[in-house]
Amino acid sequence: MEEGFPFHFLWSDVIFSVLSLFLFLVDIALDVWAIVSLYEEQKYFSMGLLICILLSSSVLLQIFSWLWYTDSSKNLETNVEKFISRHGLMNIVHIFQLGVFVRFAAVMEISITSIKHGELLKEGIAVYQNHDLSMLRLFEAFSESSPQLILMMALIIEMPELHFFTVIKILASLSSLSFTVLSFHRNMRALVPQKFRMGWTSSVIYFLWNLLLIGPRVVCVSLFASVLPCYIAAHFLSLWMLLFLWAWWQNTDFMDTKSGEWLYRATVGLIWYFSWFNVTSGNTKHKGIIYHVVMVMDMMLLLGLWWWRRSVELARLSPLPINPYLLIALLMSSYILGILLRLVYYWKFHPKQRELQLHEKEKEPQLNTFLPKETEVRVELELYDENLQYRARNMIHSLDPIYCNLVMDSVIETEEPKPKIKIFTVTPPIQRDLTGVQKRMKNMAGNFYC
Repeated sequence: MEEGFPFHFLWSDVIFSVLSLFLFLVDIALDVWAIVSLYEEQKYFSMGLLICILLSSSVLLQIFSWLWYTDSSKNLETNVEKFISRHGLMNIVHIFQLGVFVRFAAVMEISITSIKHGELLKEGIAVYQNHDLSMLRLFEAFSESSPQLILMMALIIEMPELHFFTVIKILASLSSLSFTVLSFHRNMRALVPQKFRMGWTSSVIYFLWNLLLIGPRVVCVSLFASVLPCYIAAHFLSLWMLLFLWAWWQNTDFMDTKSGEWLYRATVGLIWYFSWFNVTSGNTKHKGIIYHVVMVMDMMLLLGLWWWRRSVELARLSPLPINPYLLIALLMSSYILGILLRLVYYWKFHPKQRELQLHEKEKEPQLNTFLPKETEVRVELELYDENLQYRARNMIHSLDPIYCNLVMDSVIETEEPKPKIKIFTVTPPIQRDLTGVQKRMKNMAGNFYC
C-alpha cells in the first residue's frame, strides 16, 4: 500500500488495541480488588470516595459514547453495533455502563476484518472507530486512573513503612497512565502517511516524557492530599475552574451540540489538571509554555504547603521513608527532564505539517484541489495501482474528505508506447459542515501538528 494513503491500519495497531483491551479489563479487576481491600481495612470513607470516583468516570465515558453513537452522521458498520441498534438496545447498553465494551468489540471486529481481507474502506472505518475509543480511554485515564492513584498514594504515604511491592504498584499505575496517552497519540498517527508513523524509538521517548511529567504531578498532589485532605477539593475546583475557562476562551469546537461542547471543555480542564492536551490548531507554543509554568508554580506551592504541614505536625505524622529534600529535588528534576524529552521528541520525531505537504506533492498525482466543476484528471499508468482512487481522493481532501466522489471512467493509450493514461472524473462535493467522528478527527488532526 502506498505511503500516501492516510488510513492504513497495521497489525501493530491491532496489537495495541488488544493490549489496550487487556489493560482495561485488568484495570477493572484492580478496581474491585482496591474496593475490597479498603473495606477489609475498615477505611469506609476512602472506599466510598473511590467508588464515587469510579462511578463518576464511568458515567462520563458513557455520556460521551452515547452522544457519539446518537450522532446523525454515524453509520454503524460492525455486526455488534448493528445488532444493538436494530434491537433498540443502545440506550440500555450505556445505562448499564457497557458502551465502552461495545466499542472495543467493534474495533476488534472491523480492524481484524480489514487486515485479513485487505479492505481499504474497512481500514478507514477502523481508524474512525479507534479514534473514538482512544478518546474515551484518554478521558478515563484522567477522570478515573489519576484521581484513584492520588487517593491510593495518599493512603500509602500514611503507612509507617514503604514496601518495595508498593513502589512497584505505583510505578505500574503511572506507566499504565502514560501508556494510555501513548496509545492515543499512536492512533492519531494513523492519519499520517506510513513514512511518518511512530517507531519504537519515538514511542519510548513519548512514553518516557509523559511518565516524567505526569508522575511528579500526581505525586505532588498526593503529598498535599496526605497532610491537608480537606483542602484538596478546594485546590482542584479552583484550578479546574481556571482551566475550564481557558478551554472556553480557546473556543473549542469538538462536539456537535452546545451542551456536549461544554462537557468536553469541562473534561479538558480535568485533563489539564494533570497533563497538557492540545485542543486548538495553530501555533500553541506560547500556550504550552504558559501551561507548564503554571504547573511548576502550582507544584511548588503544593510541595511548600506539604513541607510546612509536616513541620508543624512532625510528632503526629509518620516519618517519611525518603529524605524530604531529596524527594522534592527528584520531583522537580523529573518534571524538568520530562519537558526536555518532550522538546527532543517534537524536534526529532514529531511529523511537521510542512513535511507532510511536501511528501504528498512528491508521492501523489498532481490533482487540482480546488476544482470548480466536474473535471477530468489524467494519470500516467506507471503510477497507477489499485489504491490510486484512494490516493486521489486524499489529494482533494481540502474539499471534503468524506463525500468526495471519484470515478474511473476509462483507459486510453497515447500514440507513444509509453506511458498509458488513466482518466478519472473528479466531481467536487457539495460543501457542508463536517459532523460526528469526521469533525472530531478533523479537529484532532488539526491540533496534532501543534
